[in-house]
Amino acid sequence: MLRRGGRYVTAGAIAGPIAQIDLRTLYLKDLTLAGGTFQEDEVFENLLSYIEAGEIRPRIARVFPLKEIGAAQEEFLSKTFTGKLVLAIPEVGH
Repeated sequence: MLRRGGRYVTAGAIAGPIAQIDLRTLYLKDLTLAGGTFQEDEVFENLLSYIEAGEIRPRIARVFPLKEIGAAQEEFLSKTFTGKLVLAIPEVGH
């Protein structure tokens, strides 16, 4: 999904410490793969501006209504998804 010369940064490993990756994808597309544990506040703010402008979209694996938080936790523990699990909080008065 990355364009030529793109960078992929990971900041977690909830599925475990071992990942399968085809190294040809990295070198044939001149990609950079890096791990990161800390970024300055402005990095997160910059990321949000891209999301708000619709230039990038977070990968959402599944959305759960808040009342199904137990099912969301089970899904999280299954480690069989790619992306984020989202809890949808109902609007006040609904």
